[in-house]
Amino acid sequence: MKLHSEVAGAGAGLVLLHEGICDSRMWDTQWERFTRSYRVLRFDFRGYGNSPIEPGAYASARDALDLMDRHGLDRAAIVGVSLGGRVALEVALAAPERVSALVLVGSGLPGHDWDEEMKAAWQEEEAALRAGDVHRAVEFSLRTWVDGPRRGPEDVDADVRARVAEMQRRAYELWLPVADAEDEEELLVEDVAGRLGEIDAPTLVLVGEEDVPDIQAIADKLAREIPGARFEKIANTAHVPSMEPTGSCSASWKRSREHGRSRRAGRADLGARRHALDGRG
Repeated sequence: MKLHSEVAGAGAGLVLLHEGICDSRMWDTQWERFTRSYRVLRFDFRGYGNSPIEPGAYASARDALDLMDRHGLDRAAIVGVSLGGRVALEVALAAPERVSALVLVGSGLPGHDWDEEMKAAWQEEEAALRAGDVHRAVEFSLRTWVDGPRRGPEDVDADVRARVAEMQRRAYELWLPVADAEDEEELLVEDVAGRLGEIDAPTLVLVGEEDVPDIQAIADKLAREIPGARFEKIANTAHVPSMEPTGSCSASWKRSREHGRSRRAGRADLGARRHALDGRG
């Protein structure tokens, strides 16, 4: 199956992996700037944006490596947000020679024990989808991930909410028709959480200060267990820091590249299926 992908620019490789409430359009704001300095690849995971979802097993990390091959990226820095962060971790463990640096933003982590509040939230989202109320499901997703537990919609840029809503709605449109089909995402790498100490790429862990507690806990674990990882919290943003005007990742990304150079010098349940491997977003 052909996935929607886009590559542009010249220089060192950079791969951008979107989160589960968005698609590759989430990188629109950074695209022009990044492609002035790097050869950049972005793509839509299966069932997002312009990439279809079909019955059968697949692994998103394998898709990422296949696209790197197709576009001639032998080695690249990988920036992954949430779902994309989980995929980036898999790629770094499966093919460490392909990864020059990692930036993990509000990353997911297989095996994380999500709290009861988050489980209840997914059940509510699922109930809305099964009732055919996509608008309510989208709004619930925005309240959980874009606003965060300590902010209201009025505290978030309206354009950011609208952009995420469009991408989330598109994902629902793609997933709902195949909700009961025999399609299943598999992990390319088992026991990611138990192998964090094997990651040797320079790593920057980022998390929005307004993100949900579970994502905060995952970020703490990644920063603690990935050797040499740097950890930063981004103020005034929740789960989409790269999209919020007050939560830009650009400065942190630049510091990550400098850190890397220094080191080298030295469906029965649609909601559960979509969250099972990374826990969202």
